[in-house]
Amino acid sequence: MNTFFFGIYPYIAIAVCLIGCWARFDRDQYTWKAGSSQLLRTRNFRIASNLFHVGILFILAGHFVGLLTPASIYHHVISTEAKQLLAMVSGGFFGLVCLAGLCMLILRRMQDPRIRNTGSKGDLTLLLLLLAQLLLGLGTIVASTQHLDGSVMVMLADWAQYIVTLQGGAAASAIEPVGFIYKLHVVLGMTLILLVPFTRLVHVISAPVWYLGRRYQVVRQKTAQR
Repeated sequence: MNTFFFGIYPYIAIAVCLIGCWARFDRDQYTWKAGSSQLLRTRNFRIASNLFHVGILFILAGHFVGLLTPASIYHHVISTEAKQLLAMVSGGFFGLVCLAGLCMLILRRMQDPRIRNTGSKGDLTLLLLLLAQLLLGLGTIVASTQHLDGSVMVMLADWAQYIVTLQGGAAASAIEPVGFIYKLHVVLGMTLILLVPFTRLVHVISAPVWYLGRRYQVVRQKTAQR
């Protein structure tokens, strides 16, 4: 099970994500959108959306840098213990910011009849999965207070770097000693990556660079016919 979930499943999730996104963009471009419900009710939407997006962007950036930066590089700047403390403090802060926004978005979707009826069950399920992943992430911060030496953080970083360098067997071995809450957090994270092509999460990887070079839209007032 350890070999499958942490040595094989990540590649399945990444492959499904890449191929699924390519197929969706090729066949159903009109479904490639965030599907915002802002037009249905604007009250409290802006603050909830901003809290959620600011929090999750900082969390993703922290995971990317923290997991994929080799120790030989960051040791020139910061020690392993200090790096873990920085990750706990910053991750906890932005995790709570994201949690506040996400809870507001979930309550908004569940309590407003118009939003609930026009939305899909998949949208609500996705928000609940994100909530579970966020709570697991905050739970790992609490668990990390039991080992402030950064040893678990190093094992998780080794796992991520082995995955990126296509060493699935070594990745599974590297993560095997860590606690269950960390493993559950990783598996759910991989599952969310797998679900990207089938949900509104596709807008995360959109990069409308061509929007900057678009032509101006000319709008003329219609003259009344005589």
